[in-house]
Amino acid sequence: MKRSDNKSRCPINFSLETIGDNWSMLIVRDIVYFGKKTFNEFLHSEEGISTNILTARLIHLEQKNVLSKMPHPTDKRKEVYCLTEKGLNLIPILLELAIWGFTHDEKTEAPQSWFDVIQADKEKVIDLVRETVKRGGSIFVGSDSVVSKLRITES
Repeated sequence: MKRSDNKSRCPINFSLETIGDNWSMLIVRDIVYFGKKTFNEFLHSEEGISTNILTARLIHLEQKNVLSKMPHPTDKRKEVYCLTEKGLNLIPILLELAIWGFTHDEKTEAPQSWFDVIQADKEKVIDLVRETVKRGGSIFVGSDSVVSKLRITES
């Protein structure tokens, strides 16, 4: 039987037990960066998560109050996931992970211009990303995306 409480009272341990694993952060990434909201959208991410792992991670993130789930507005057979306030608070961490990965992955395909903007005024970008995601938008996708607001080219 799995313990329901944390293994220790260390804040790093709490964070890791809340997030769970890399799949959880990739789900949060998909919401923040690409505006994904449904099971099928998450399932078709390039990392290739399996349905049983995706189901387990969505349940875990919902139980930990990182995500909330509601009926799809036009298709009642689907559900839509969005970040809670607790989930939105992961945005600075997600951006820092991206910066770290961009710095250390020589094969990254991420646009330099995006990281230049983050480095120029990180707090402004965090606030803009948070408000955009809160309204259902994302960093890279859609007419109301963060990159369109900041007029960043993806080259």
